[in-house]
Amino acid sequence: MSIVMKNIDTLAAVPPGPLAGPAMRDIPLIHDATLEIRYGKIGWFGPAADAPSRLEDEQTLDLRGATVIPGLIDAHTHVPFVGNRADEFARRIAGESYLSIMQAGGGIRVTTQAVREASEDQLVESNFHVLARMATRGVTTIECKSGYGLAPEHELKQLRAIAEMNKELPIELVPTYLGAHAVPAEYEGRPDEYIDRISAPELLRQIADEGLARFCDVFCDAGAFTVEQARRVLTRAAEVGLRPKLHADELEQIGASRLAGELHAVSADHLEKIDDAGIAALRDAGTIGVLLPGTSFFLGIEHCDARRLIDAGLPVALATDYNPGSCMIESLPLVMNIACCQMHMLPTEVLAATTANAAAAIGEQHRIGAIQRGYDADVVVLAAPTLNEWFYTPGRQLVAAIAKRGELIWIPPSATEQAPPET
Repeated sequence: MSIVMKNIDTLAAVPPGPLAGPAMRDIPLIHDATLEIRYGKIGWFGPAADAPSRLEDEQTLDLRGATVIPGLIDAHTHVPFVGNRADEFARRIAGESYLSIMQAGGGIRVTTQAVREASEDQLVESNFHVLARMATRGVTTIECKSGYGLAPEHELKQLRAIAEMNKELPIELVPTYLGAHAVPAEYEGRPDEYIDRISAPELLRQIADEGLARFCDVFCDAGAFTVEQARRVLTRAAEVGLRPKLHADELEQIGASRLAGELHAVSADHLEKIDDAGIAALRDAGTIGVLLPGTSFFLGIEHCDARRLIDAGLPVALATDYNPGSCMIESLPLVMNIACCQMHMLPTEVLAATTANAAAAIGEQHRIGAIQRGYDADVVVLAAPTLNEWFYTPGRQLVAAIAKRGELIWIPPSATEQAPPET
């Protein structure tokens, strides 16, 4: 099937990633544009005046007043989980520290207990509609992590729940194994024993052979796992084909970003405490820096210095970090607005960070995240004539249509209600 999108006010023709420095800012914006989708791929795009007469048009969409962008990619989430920690949210606002909450039996261990008690079906049921809601905000690909089971059988359960939801949802889920997320209560004081258990060769081989994950992630930071422990896990995972990722430099500078560079990790995520050596290591290794401003916003802490990373030439991506403890923000566009308003990223830089660079952060920059001939036709139509007008209205749902691999997967019940008011 072919679809021709014509009379597009603004086509944000994001090139393939990764994009760094000025390339993140200088996204081509084509006005009065046409885009052709042919058999699930982008067939042609450009100024309407240059459109070839041969374009097939089994379905034509007139997109006057609209902006078209690549499908958004959320490159860091902690779906699936179950349970609720709203009481901790209120306690933290009142001044109680995360450490004291955890020492009182709260924190990640609450979620771990809930995940261990849940069946695979319950994990699917509890998270399916969350992912569907995330998709209606223009997200066509979502990275999903395990990391709350904290025991082989429960980590496998989480990964299998991701696989099941990937079959049922019209969007794409990218699974990551995060067994090294925290030390469970039964291994308190014995982190090396736990590391050996969740990075046992037979477990990693099972995950790889069953296709349950593409990546292996480790939370490497003060109070979590050391650089040496993270190296041990990620080296073993790489031997079975699971590519490395790292939670790095969020709480303190212990060398996690330098380890990410050493191991040529696909991404290093958080980076609030990154230093110059870490930036250089990531840049030289081709590692993507994934920033998570929703977490800083949710916790009321200082953001990563995005401008410093971009100016240093490091390709930067953005993601929600949706999780029950430090960021219950489902909306990637809201996180994008936070990046603009509080991290001083330009709208085009933010778009590059959630498309081309987010694709690179999950190793898929060769087929998604860009408006490029031959790429999967993952595109989003916005009821705003320019990119700037979309970012100018945080919290307003302006997604008017979403296509995944060329198939229209979502149109609001009344698209006309999404149109911005005339001025």
